[in-house]
Amino acid sequence: MLLLAIDTSGRNGSLALARVEEGKPEVELVESVPLAGGTFSAQLVPQIGALLTKHGYTKFDLAAFAAVSGPGSFTGLRVGLAAVKALAEILHKPIAAVSLLEAVVWARRRKGRIIAALDAGRTEVYIGDYELGDCAQVHSERLVARDEFISEAKGSSQPVVTSDAPLVETLRAVGVSCEQIPYPGSEVVASLGWQHIQCGQTVRPEDLEANYIRRSDAEIFSQPRH
Repeated sequence: MLLLAIDTSGRNGSLALARVEEGKPEVELVESVPLAGGTFSAQLVPQIGALLTKHGYTKFDLAAFAAVSGPGSFTGLRVGLAAVKALAEILHKPIAAVSLLEAVVWARRRKGRIIAALDAGRTEVYIGDYELGDCAQVHSERLVARDEFISEAKGSSQPVVTSDAPLVETLRAVGVSCEQIPYPGSEVVASLGWQHIQCGQTVRPEDLEANYIRRSDAEIFSQPRH
């Protein structure tokens, strides 16, 4: 069986095609393809088609999908999720919605309670609290001020994992132990998504929504003033 994984949450993105087998947790990566930022809407569908054709497949060979649902770029996420919705609805195949924060801790490849952190800009941090095991459990995902996060991290015994080098420097400067890992690519999304699917953690195309965590500027500035 084939699984297609998509990440369009950041400045750049990627696709991954992987072979999977029911009942087995392992994912065999066929190929991962980078996507240049700013052109997801023009690139995504042609790149999916080219990737399948290159390896002798068609869209009808796809058995499942994994897509990063957030946090990240509002526009990028909408493009990626729209493509997955359309394909999954046509093919009647399952979708795993993958949190980028959870992908960060999944890439660490260790079980247990772990905190993921990503720089959200505006002196804020996205943080996720997870319990990784045979099936991952999400305790919380939040957007907090950087100072609040540092204070929480200093008082916690849970390990912190991030792919943001500046955040690592900030935490270590105040005595917080943290681990830096490479940014999780779509091959990590494929692996985590397959775990979700085998654990029954799937969504229907009509229920697949972006998990922005923060509100858009349009939502913030459209609020009535008192």
